[in-house]
Parts: sequence; C-alpha cells; structure tokens
Amino acid sequence: MTAPAQQRVRHRRRVTRRRAVIGSVAALGLTGAAFATTSLLSTAGAASAWPTAKGTKPVSSTITVSGTYDGGYQRFYGSGALGGSGQDEGQDPIFQLKDGAVLKNVILGSPAADGVHCLGSCTLQNVWWEDVGEDAATFKGKSTSAVYTVHGGGARSASDKVFQFNGAGKLVVTKFQVSNFGKLVRTCGNCSTQYKNRSVIINDVDVTAPGKSIVGINSNFGETAALRKVRIHGDSSKKIKPCTRFQGNNTGAEPKELGTGPDGTHCRYTPSDLTYK
Repeated sequence: MTAPAQQRVRHRRRVTRRRAVIGSVAALGLTGAAFATTSLLSTAGAASAWPTAKGTKPVSSTITVSGTYDGGYQRFYGSGALGGSGQDEGQDPIFQLKDGAVLKNVILGSPAADGVHCLGSCTLQNVWWEDVGEDAATFKGKSTSAVYTVHGGGARSASDKVFQFNGAGKLVVTKFQVSNFGKLVRTCGNCSTQYKNRSVIINDVDVTAPGKSIVGINSNFGETAALRKVRIHGDSSKKIKPCTRFQGNNTGAEPKELGTGPDGTHCRYTPSDLTYK
C-alpha cells in the first residue's frame, strides 16, 4: 500500500540533464534477510532493456511509502518545489521509503530531485533512473541489521554518486546496470554520524564507461565491499576504479584516499570477478 504524499518540501533545484540470480550465496556472504529478500525477486535485471514509460506523473511533494508501491512503469519526475533551481545538499526525494518498504517498477525521469530515500531496510526492484539528480538513492537506516536490496533496474548520467550509503547495515546491489557515472556506491566519508562495519555486495552488474569508481568504502570504520560477476564495458584502459578505500571522518572534511584494488580484507574480489568488454 502507499501512504499519501506529504507536504514537506524544503529545497529547490535547477532542471538539468546531468546526471544490469544472486551467484554463490556463500561467496557473497548473503545471509538472513538479504538472502530471503533477494531470492524472492524477479529475474529481470543486468543488461536487460530499458523499459518504456507507460505514462508520466509529476511529483510536487515527496511520496511516502509503507508496504509495497508498484509504479506500473510510469515515469515520475519532480515538479514544483521538487523541480526547481536549488542545488542544496540534503534536498527532498521523490520517494521516501519507511522501514521494510518495497518500491518496484518505477522510472524516475528528470528532474529527479534526490531520488529515493530509505529510512530503514528497503527493497528497490526494477527501479530505473533516466537522469540521476543529486543521488539516485540514499540509504539511511540506523540499525546494524538493516538490509537495503537493489535488484534489477539501472541508472544513467550521475555526475557524482548513484547510491549514497549513509546509514548502518548492508547494501546488496544485483542485476543492476549503470552508465555515465561518478561512483556507483559510496559509503558516507564525512557524515556527522558514522557507523562501523557497513558492508556492500555488488553482484551480476553491468558498468559502462565513463565512470570513476564502482564502490568507495571507509576502511578505518571496518567497512567491506565484495564484487562478483561485474562486467565493465568501454573501459579497455581500466580507468574505472573497482574498489577504493578511504579514511572516513565525522568532521565534514574531505576523506583521504588510502588505496585502490583488492586487499583481501576491505575490498574483496579477484581479477576473475571483473570482465572487461
């Protein structure tokens, strides 16, 4: 079910044109809710065709979701205060998902404001961003048992981050596709409230250049990232960094980059987990 749209919109932004079956469960460390959620989802995903919108729906105030919201492949885009000229950080999303909510079969058009916010565990199933706004989705749960599942869907034209992981817990991205992006996943490097031992799992995903980084984590907070079955297109010179380690902080300072590549502890993958096409 869906809750009615709320009238809580604070920021405005400029309209702009900025902005692919889970594999081995043991290898990825999928347990509990993450495995249960992922195993129930549809098989549509990585490298699948982008859907054609079956209608359009302007959104002038954030839609709050409890339970399951099936968008029927309509295109949702920001209007009014969600489609304005402001460039503030922390702007409002098109969709806000409560703990345990599911958002499925949705296309986000342009402008997309701050995309989707998950306040706790959530599932994004076949959600497509045609032109990422500030971020495609932000994960904000406070419980270390929170699981955020992204299955199917894709994102284009993200000048910075696609998925911003600010909260606690585990983020699982599978059968997703991304092109023309800055970072696919970044755990927060300088939030005032930080969480230890965040984990990111990226599996069966298609990445198309140009792009800067697939995942960025804070090794000093005990964070980990596992990459499996990642297909990288159009990057024969291997400029896209698969996994980058940072020294995170809670002061707002720019995080220091500590290194890239697999280290067996924080960035967990081998060259065979990446295929260049």
